[in-house]
Amino acid sequence: MNTARTVWRISRAGSLDRLQLAEEALPPPGPGEVQLGVRAVGLNFADIFACLGLYSATPAGSFIPGLEAAGVVTAVGAPLPGHPAYECGERVLALTRFGGYATALNVDTRYLAPIPADWSFEAAAAYPVQALTAWYGLLRLGAARSGSVVLVQSAAGGVGLQALAILERLGAHAIAVVGSEAKVRFLRERTHLPDGCLVVRGGDGYAARLDAALAASGAKGFDLVFDAVLGDGFRPAFERLAPEGRYVLFGAADFMSKGARRGWLRLAWRWLRRPRLDPLAMISSNRGFMGFNLIWLWEAVERVPEAYAALAALDLPAPHVGNRYAFADARRALDDLQAGQTVGKSVLYVD
Repeated sequence: MNTARTVWRISRAGSLDRLQLAEEALPPPGPGEVQLGVRAVGLNFADIFACLGLYSATPAGSFIPGLEAAGVVTAVGAPLPGHPAYECGERVLALTRFGGYATALNVDTRYLAPIPADWSFEAAAAYPVQALTAWYGLLRLGAARSGSVVLVQSAAGGVGLQALAILERLGAHAIAVVGSEAKVRFLRERTHLPDGCLVVRGGDGYAARLDAALAASGAKGFDLVFDAVLGDGFRPAFERLAPEGRYVLFGAADFMSKGARRGWLRLAWRWLRRPRLDPLAMISSNRGFMGFNLIWLWEAVERVPEAYAALAALDLPAPHVGNRYAFADARRALDDLQAGQTVGKSVLYVD
């Protein structure tokens, strides 16, 4: 029997103004799937880029945004070999390759994980994309370890806070970069980082502030830079990589539109001014650059349970949910996220 649900659907990418609430029927879960009664949805910059048509994995035609959700299992499909089994009533978090902005959805059980008993649904919805992004970028690509000196861009955002938590568990030295003094105050209250390791991005003195943060950490260069911004902060950070240092880029928030539409002129200007690297110079300086997009994980589903288990072993605290919005207020939530004024994770909750 089909389930009635409410979704946020966009008719086609190109403008956030095309995102509309709709009522739809959801079929029963298929083999290897469960049906999830959604209680919270995590919001990501990738949702905005997808709606604007600036995300490489954006579906063609009409689609429902959203890459993560949390809720309760309400129906179970036929079991399949190699798929974890869940029962009705279990609290789970889920990765979704789009489709997350919905009050109910069907999910392959390999993309699910149980919600810790002391976590809220909102905290659980804030976890999958951010935690997996931070874990993969820092450990698998960045080779962060105890004693590493790591620069974290956008450190007050969802991924940034997860990165700081992981680095603390590893015993690494984090230097947190944020966009405003207000976010410095937030990190001062939220983390154990000393003031010398809290840096405001941008301006003529940015390079000097990075040098001061390195000196406060007793280091001559970064072992790792973890960045989702790009923009003017790229070059000063890259030039301060230590020998064998790695620069891991997983986003380009500097390309974010300031309105509901793409803003082609601004995008073209950013594109023309984007940083360019010389591979031969990277050889002589012994530095590395890597980029990744978490969307690859949906195409390597067999690796998802392993990633969840590696994160569970780190025993991270519940994510910080800084901004909660009713499901019907998704547009306002995306506007706030787009403006760059949020801290922590933004989520939608379903009554």
